[in-house]
Amino acid sequence: MPAARNRREPALGPAPHAASPAVEPAGRPDEAGRAGRRRRPLLGFSVRFLLYWGTIALIWLTVAAALVVVWYARDLPDVSRLQHFAHRPSISFLAADGSLLATFGDLYEDPVALAELPKHLVHAVLATEDRRFHGHFGIDPLGLARAVLINLREGRLVQGGSTITQQLAKNVFLTAERSVKRKVQELLLAFWLERNLSKDAILALYLNRMYFGAGAYGVAAAAGRYFDKPAERLDLAEVAMLAGLLKAPSRLAPTRDLAAAQARAALVLDNMVDAGLLTASAAARAKARPAVPRRAPAPAGARYFADWLMDLVPDFVGPSERDLVVRTTLDARLQKAAEAALAALLEGEGRRHAAGQGAIVVISPDGAVRAMVGGENYAESQFNRAVQARRQPGSAFKPAVYLAGLEAGLGPDTVLVDQPVSIGGYRPRNFNGRFQGAMSLRQALAQSTNTIALQVMERAGRARVIEAARRLGMGGSFAAHPSLALGSGEVTLIDLTAAYATIGNGGETAMPYGLVAIADDAGRPLYRRAGHALGRAVAAPVAATLTGMLESVIAEGTGRAARLDRPVAGKTGTSQEFRDAWFVGFTADYVAGVWLGNDDSTPMREVTGGNLPARLWREVMLAAHAGRPPRPLLPHRTREPEGVLQRLFGTGPAPTAAPAAPATRDFRYLDEKERP
Repeated sequence: MPAARNRREPALGPAPHAASPAVEPAGRPDEAGRAGRRRRPLLGFSVRFLLYWGTIALIWLTVAAALVVVWYARDLPDVSRLQHFAHRPSISFLAADGSLLATFGDLYEDPVALAELPKHLVHAVLATEDRRFHGHFGIDPLGLARAVLINLREGRLVQGGSTITQQLAKNVFLTAERSVKRKVQELLLAFWLERNLSKDAILALYLNRMYFGAGAYGVAAAAGRYFDKPAERLDLAEVAMLAGLLKAPSRLAPTRDLAAAQARAALVLDNMVDAGLLTASAAARAKARPAVPRRAPAPAGARYFADWLMDLVPDFVGPSERDLVVRTTLDARLQKAAEAALAALLEGEGRRHAAGQGAIVVISPDGAVRAMVGGENYAESQFNRAVQARRQPGSAFKPAVYLAGLEAGLGPDTVLVDQPVSIGGYRPRNFNGRFQGAMSLRQALAQSTNTIALQVMERAGRARVIEAARRLGMGGSFAAHPSLALGSGEVTLIDLTAAYATIGNGGETAMPYGLVAIADDAGRPLYRRAGHALGRAVAAPVAATLTGMLESVIAEGTGRAARLDRPVAGKTGTSQEFRDAWFVGFTADYVAGVWLGNDDSTPMREVTGGNLPARLWREVMLAAHAGRPPRPLLPHRTREPEGVLQRLFGTGPAPTAAPAAPATRDFRYLDEKERP
């Protein structure tokens, strides 16, 4: 045992001879090792610290995200709506010939099974909207990453990353709100759709529910709206156009921008080739013959007419959850002619004479509106100048003045003196600044003599003139001021046109109307116009006499530019400083009113009712009477024997000449520049 202990002892310490030289060389490495051992624990501590707290943070972030998801999931919409095609009821307005004028609300058709749709349609949508549709689970990480990179490279949003499933979830269940909540709900709904429906079912719902522009929801409604055919019969160029609309349906709708829709369709065809779903030759053939909507777009100006009627429909049928079809009085051919005539005039002579806007109304003698143009361009301004703008009618108001005078006992051959007159400091002037002396009322109306009109009003009474205007159907404001005789009140074009229709009707009231019948989408009638029969506003002999006086305006007065190949009666009107210019007149078949001016009431350059408006009126009426034989005005009337009006109203004989008037009487129109 002692011997063994002695053998192990040398191993317990350094050898005697190596002790001194071994100490110095080993000193520095030993210190470095101790320093390294001090650094390694510090580094390890940092890693462990980061891992620990990173894990904790990740756990809490996961919990927070889960709570957010759960919280937003509480407000998820009812998924039972998936099969419910709820939509705003649509109202379609048809012209008198049955052609479509305008549609308000949403257009839906019965869903079409995926197997019945053209394969090219499915391929076009997949190639353009979601190429990995059959491989993802509701979201496409690769597609999303690709979209982010493209958008970053372009510096703007040029491509979205939403899958077909996400788009369906958003459009069926959610609003257009942009928020984190809506995006989370979109993802949750996309997952739900993928879990509960097959890919084919999702794609079928997508094609039957998405918006394709022009109020059309679903490919069936879009096919009917744009191409007037079932979705099953769409050709390659047509399906490419429809697939292209999904990106921006309102902006790319071919009824709004055909060139943009065709350019987008060409891009869809390229996508199909790139995805291997179409040959290059087939794409080239489709590009060579791009799709064109087969339904001619409704006249743009007809939207003014449809807007006018839109607010009236509930008054006739009440609130409805069914789609409605409204048959109207509008003559589509005449509507187009009126729009074209106004556009051409404003673009040509109107521009040279600073006339920036205009309006036209054409009605039948009973009040049925046959054409309505509320402005130069509906897309730029939906303000309907035919029914909403109240403007000064100028001398176009004078028929109401002369009606009151006739009813007060004056006659067309009554003679008054055109001379300076002053009433309460009001001194109007005639257009030419001259006075013609004694003249009959027929001559005075034909020449639009202001002094005579004022004298007629003062004899009849201002209140009587206002009452006559109301009976004729003129709304607006009329102050009992001397300038009232010269049209200082305010009227709408449609009211003024209807007033002339009442005169031309022999005194029977003509109230403008546009609705003929209303039915629901099942064809069940909800309303049908039974007739007007609104009663008499003016005695027939008086209306006949006034009509004869208005004929003189066309035959020998300020309305000569409106002559036709048939009897015409009408009146010109111009307001202060050429701010408004009018011509309103009628034949046995139609009554039409024309207004020209500017929305801000800036003066035009020398535009009077007897020039541009009268010529525009004539052009529209030529189109209205195409193919119609001439007919006399009021064919039933006979000339009244002398004194019949006086006997009718019990006013005694009408004076044949005016009594002497002070030489200081002078009539100044409101603007001192009244034009006939």
